[in-house]
Amino acid sequence: MKTNSKRKVFGDAVDLLMGDMEEVTMPRGVQMVPVKSIQPFHDHPFHLYEGERLEDMIASVKEHGVLNPVIVQKLDTGYEMLSGHNRWNAAKLAGIKEIPAIVKTGLSEEEAYVYVIETNLMQRSFSDLAISEKAAVLKARYEKGSCQGKRNDILNEIARLEGKQVVDVTCGHNDHKLKTRDSIGKEYELSGSSVGRLLKLNDLIKPFKDMVDRGALYTKVALQLAFLPENEQTMVYEIMKEKKTKITIEMVMKLRSHSGALTEAMVKRYLSAEPVKKKCYKVPGKIVEKYFEGMDPNQVDAIVEQALEAWFSKEAANVRTEES
Repeated sequence: MKTNSKRKVFGDAVDLLMGDMEEVTMPRGVQMVPVKSIQPFHDHPFHLYEGERLEDMIASVKEHGVLNPVIVQKLDTGYEMLSGHNRWNAAKLAGIKEIPAIVKTGLSEEEAYVYVIETNLMQRSFSDLAISEKAAVLKARYEKGSCQGKRNDILNEIARLEGKQVVDVTCGHNDHKLKTRDSIGKEYELSGSSVGRLLKLNDLIKPFKDMVDRGALYTKVALQLAFLPENEQTMVYEIMKEKKTKITIEMVMKLRSHSGALTEAMVKRYLSAEPVKKKCYKVPGKIVEKYFEGMDPNQVDAIVEQALEAWFSKEAANVRTEES
């Protein structure tokens, strides 16, 4: 089987290495790290593999071990994962004690996040990401995006590890400025307003993000929930789960009108409110045949409206006569 170019040894972005490999030569800077000493990245926005994909990875790790080094950063106690959460998870489930790792030190928060985001984007296109994952990527670009030159330094490091061509990109003066929503949108074929909506979804608590990704929560409802403080979102989620309630836009707008002052009683009341059902009247078929046969629907509407106006006007006149 031919190994995919993005799945070569030492490709920091790859979470699954498949294929026949005759020999693996460990590069300098790679060391074996105890699986138990690693913790997930504190702001990891991507979903881990599940189901068949996870089972395939576990089987591969059991047979071949973790061939592709993960990237971690050194902490006071242990290590924090930057790239390779799925390999690490599969190794744990496979009972592997140690995995090969490239250990980073002295990274800023921005630089660490570049490793987390960019190595995932090297595996999948932006369009393949879940909604919450897209939101996290855009947030990294919009808020956490450091100097473009630093970002390219990291990307070039990853390219060198993969044996790809290194691109020499320098950091210009304007690269230090935060990107606008419109300019970020152009990178991903999104409008500035779409970028803004996705950015707001980052303010959701994780259970609501998961619901959005599963399609269990409409994006327009989620956007309004994102305006609630985290503690109130948690309260709403717990009550929704308890009552097995599907929240509507009408409900969430009422909740939002009390943002910052919501109580459990208020949430339960608003989530228990029955939706207003509009009453409809169907004209009997014999009346349609008698008065409206062959008429255009617009004509029927006009006649019905005129008739009702006349009837109610007559009734009002009769009431006034009786009162006098």
